[in-house]
Amino acid sequence: MAGLKHFKLAADPAIIRLNSINSNRYKYFRWTPRTALITFNYIVAVPLILGVAAYSTEGKWNFRAKRKGDLASEY
Repeated sequence: MAGLKHFKLAADPAIIRLNSINSNRYKYFRWTPRTALITFNYIVAVPLILGVAAYSTEGKWNFRAKRKGDLASEY
């Protein structure tokens, strides 16, 4: 049980490097026009579009199903 160095496969250096980069990604982040645009889109534009769509369709449709005793001509 001791040791933990008995790997069945040799560790790939590229996978080890990728894991290291992914775990330290915040250290390598830089604000660029591309990252600023992506951040703006997800923080401002997408919620704004969804909010406008929800507000403009509020109360337009009645999704209540036909119940027992209701007339089919009402639907």
